[in-house]
Amino acid sequence: MPSSVLPDWGDEMYIQIFISEMLIGQESLSESIGNPAIVLGAMGLIFGLGLAFAARKLAVSRDPLVEKINSLLPGANCGGCGFPGCMQFAEAVVKGEAPADGCLAASAEMNQQIADAVGKEISESVRLIALVHCNGGHSARDEFEYHGPGNCVSAAMIMGGQKTCSYGCLGFGDCVTACPFDAIKMGENGVPIVDKVACTGCGKCIDSCPMDIIELWPVNREVVVACSSLDKGGFARKACTMACIGCRKCEKACPVDAITVDDFLAVIDPEKCINCGLCATECPTGAILDNAPARPKAYIDSSCIGCTLCTKVCPVGAIDGELKERHIVDSEKCIGCGLCLPKCPKNSINLIGVKSYQQGRDFQV
Repeated sequence: MPSSVLPDWGDEMYIQIFISEMLIGQESLSESIGNPAIVLGAMGLIFGLGLAFAARKLAVSRDPLVEKINSLLPGANCGGCGFPGCMQFAEAVVKGEAPADGCLAASAEMNQQIADAVGKEISESVRLIALVHCNGGHSARDEFEYHGPGNCVSAAMIMGGQKTCSYGCLGFGDCVTACPFDAIKMGENGVPIVDKVACTGCGKCIDSCPMDIIELWPVNREVVVACSSLDKGGFARKACTMACIGCRKCEKACPVDAITVDDFLAVIDPEKCINCGLCATECPTGAILDNAPARPKAYIDSSCIGCTLCTKVCPVGAIDGELKERHIVDSEKCIGCGLCLPKCPKNSINLIGVKSYQQGRDFQV
């Protein structure tokens, strides 16, 4: 309406009309905001109740035995068992698709509890742990100064690493970082040291090593080749003072033919090895390590008939005696190899003193 025809109500009346229109507008605004919020909230509640009902109705009941086995596992989810996680491993055990002691991170007690739960027996297989085939470290000469990311993968990309030996450990500890059980640490010589008790043999360190010098090894085989070099003797020795030079002295010393030398590198067959340590004593460079803290000693009891068969197989001449008389073992010479045991027709020989690596148990006189 044109202002010329507006009634003359005065300024106060117009102000009151303006305020009234504002209040009405606010009421409409609150309704326009509040109503959709209420609707959305109601819809969310309805959908939530529907999902909860569907989850309960469609839930797949889990085998209580699977739940029990999963509760017995350490929960590391390391994948060492070959399954994505502990729950999948538990399901496989119940189905008979995995051994009861297949969890590498579980203790012997845990494995026994799992076996009891499913009514199975524990296998007698020897536990495997990580073995680093290198003892060079600071004994291995550097070819150049490496300046880059502090990990083995990056260092290996630069001319195969900074070491003159292109087969050995680079020393940046990728395996230490990869180990989920803190079972590996870097030693003072710059090479990884594996804790035999803490290691579960999950293989994470193997996957992390760009030099491919780590493998799983029987925990009861204490004599190992700590070298991976395939270079000829002269060059290998110049690159690392601890390198295997392929001299074959270890091969000749082994009484059970457990060592072969291929491509200038000694290799021990753990299935044949008897932990006698003779190869380590013959190695001129220290490439073969004898990690046995002690060895059992042969003892011949009074049932010995003096057949002399044991004397013929002893690789170190530790057994002595006359024909048809009880034989005696020189404990200073005996290396606990156990070769004499199966030769005795009267079972008069036992290994005593410390654990027998061959039998995996303690012998008593």
